[in-house]
Parts: sequence; C-alpha cells; structure tokens
Amino acid sequence: MLWVLSLTVLGLITVVMLGAWAFGLSTRNGGWTDVFWTFGSGIVMAGAAMGSISGFDAPPARRYLVAMLVVVWAIRLGGYLAPRVAHHEDPRYARFRADWGKDYARNMLFVTLPQAPATALLSLSVLIAAAAPGPLGLRDAIGLAIFAAAIAGEGVADEQMRRFKAAPANKGKVAEVGLWGWSRHPNYFFEWLGWLAYPAIGLQLAQPVTWLSLSAPVVMFLLLTRVSGIPPLEEAQLASKGEAYRDYQARVSAFVPLPPRAP
Repeated sequence: MLWVLSLTVLGLITVVMLGAWAFGLSTRNGGWTDVFWTFGSGIVMAGAAMGSISGFDAPPARRYLVAMLVVVWAIRLGGYLAPRVAHHEDPRYARFRADWGKDYARNMLFVTLPQAPATALLSLSVLIAAAAPGPLGLRDAIGLAIFAAAIAGEGVADEQMRRFKAAPANKGKVAEVGLWGWSRHPNYFFEWLGWLAYPAIGLQLAQPVTWLSLSAPVVMFLLLTRVSGIPPLEEAQLASKGEAYRDYQARVSAFVPLPPRAP
C-alpha cells in the first residue's frame, strides 16, 4: 500500500506540474513552477497521509498530525512565494529564459517534470511517518519541535531579507544581516531542516522499510544544494554583484549557519 500511495502521488503531481509548465509559458513567468509545486505537493501528500496503509496500526491522531505538518509547510512556503512571483519572475527562471531563447519551452519541461518524482520521494517520508504505529508520544513531540524550529527559522530569514531589500540604501548590496551573516542561504537550510521531522516521527531501527523516511531530507538536501536551489541562485548573484558576492562566498557558509570567517 505504501508504494501504491507513492505512485498515486507521482501521478497526481505530474498532472500538477504539467499545468505549472503550461501556466508559466502563458504568463511568461517560470516562477509559478515553484508555487504550483509547493501547493500541489502539499495537497497531494496531505491527502496521501490520511490514506489507509495496510500492515500498519497507525492511530488517526498521527495521520492528522503529519497531514497538518505538510499543509502548514505548503501554506507558509506557497504563501511566501506566490506574492513574489506575481510581482516579478525569479532571477533563476529569468536567466533560463535569457540563456535558452527559443528552446526555453522545451527545456523548461525538463526542469518542471522532474519535480514530480522528487515529490514522490518526499512522500515516502510523509507516508511512513503517518503510518507509524503506537500512540502519540516523544517521537511525535520531537518531530513537531523540529518542524516548528524550521518554520520559525525560515520565517525569520525571509523577514530579514525582506527588510534589507526594502531599504533603498541597500539596493545592489549583498545582504549580510542576521542569519544571512552566518549562512548565504539560511532559508534553504531551515527548509531542509523541516523535512527531518518526518523521520523523527516514523523511523524505527527494527523496521528496515522505515529507513526510507530519510528520503525526504536526502532529496531536499540534494535539490537545494546541488540542483535547483543554491547553484543557479549564486550564479545569478555573482552576475549581478560580482566581487562583493565573491567576497561574501569566501567568508560565509553556503548552507549550515556557522560563524563567519575573518576577512
């Protein structure tokens, strides 16, 4: 049943991402890809978490808890992305449009559709957490605490960046304030941290299948640090800010918040 639900997630989110691709082309704004993916993944995974998984004795309360975590994640991230995308295209997608020219539509399909299997892999963590047997207890509290810390940290990072950009004197400067002085991408770090909540709830050492709950933090780490997160964003920042951003890279951790190195 676990695999059936995961494949169902794959099918549904593939339809969502095809819609994202078409909508992005019609509006000439590739940033809607992220909005569709966030809300689509949240709805599909929350629904799957509430589904029946045979062979497990999960209490309804845990299914509701896990589904709630997914919904809160989608609302927070999607609610942050949608207004930004509605006003201007994300620099990553704008760069794709400029670099790819007439091949943009075709290439964007290969950017958009791979996000569907990524969601299916993320859903394994969600489904295993939702199916964990036994009454609510310490592991659920730990998972909830991790999730709350991640949501709070990401919210703080986003607000610090918003205030920095709102100040006219900071136009064209590198944001090195608050959490951004310890990590070049604290919002990505806290986004990744939130996915550790699901293995905290669902991982059971004696049940090998539950080790698949680690799929979400692993997949999200790779996406954020190697694929669609840090690499294209840093390339865009280097193109716009040059040596100032190169100096920032030399002193400040890329992902995990750490004390900055001396100049």
